[in-house]
Amino acid sequence: MANVTQTPLNPGDSPLVREALSSVVSRETPATTQPAVTQPAAEQPAATQRGGTSGDGDNAWPRPAKCRVIAVANQKGGVGKTTTSVNIAAALSMHGQRVLVVDLDPQGNASTALATEHRGDVPDVYQVLVDDLPMVEIVKQVPEMPNLYCAPATIDLAGAEIELVSLVAREARLRRALAAYEAEFDYIVIDCPPSLGLLTVNALVAAEEVMIPIQCEYYALEGLGQLLRNVDLIKAHLNPALRLSTIVLTMYDGRTRLASQVADEVRSHFGETVLKTVIPRSVRLSEAPSYGQSVMTYDPGSSGAMAYMDAAREIAHRATVA
Repeated sequence: MANVTQTPLNPGDSPLVREALSSVVSRETPATTQPAVTQPAAEQPAATQRGGTSGDGDNAWPRPAKCRVIAVANQKGGVGKTTTSVNIAAALSMHGQRVLVVDLDPQGNASTALATEHRGDVPDVYQVLVDDLPMVEIVKQVPEMPNLYCAPATIDLAGAEIELVSLVAREARLRRALAAYEAEFDYIVIDCPPSLGLLTVNALVAAEEVMIPIQCEYYALEGLGQLLRNVDLIKAHLNPALRLSTIVLTMYDGRTRLASQVADEVRSHFGETVLKTVIPRSVRLSEAPSYGQSVMTYDPGSSGAMAYMDAAREIAHRATVA
């Protein structure tokens, strides 16, 4: 890989960092480096019908026969759910796929990374779930990414867990909202919160596929059994079409023996469900959201961007939903 020219970065250069620092949240930001921001690759024409390909030659990625709804879930925090959701979605959209990211985490991190307003009175997923607002009313196109869209989450979504309890068909409200809208997209990626509450249940009922990011550390494996049991329960009682389609290994540090052991253990247990591509630890992955970008546009030549591009390519070639 060619060396990327690095220039000193002042954390204050990022408008999102300045905004975060001004809102009473105090934290130290180490000095890092800022690459030249590269615009996304020119949009490639999408196929005119599903089941074809987008792009040409080696860049041809198959389009799914119908919209693939993928819930990115893991009740453990800090394993890379949002980073995976945003960057997989961005990579797919850069190859002609029409992609919607549904931010189902009250923290709104996916909305931040996709430069989608999610503060104040912005219509969000909360109103879709609780007030039956049509999904089309909240979806926004991501700036400079013509095939990528985001349904934002505000802090109001934190109250949805309680308010959903008394509503009719509480587990299927997201599925109903997406059913009227999914024909517009090739992929819908749902970024779940780090819990197994009603928001995550709504995501699993709405989806046909589950993608689980697993951090290459021991703690990341401890709660995996409970998540898989929940997936089985939802498949048995609420969504027979649900299946575990993808496991992606994140935060891989090849210098440690533990990372290799965790990766080997996961592969031996889950086989072909695990992507061949592993996502390495990368400073660029952490920096990109502060500029309202995915790493795919922030630094396309970084190890993190190339790994997520390879992972998205693998996912695209699994286009036929079993």
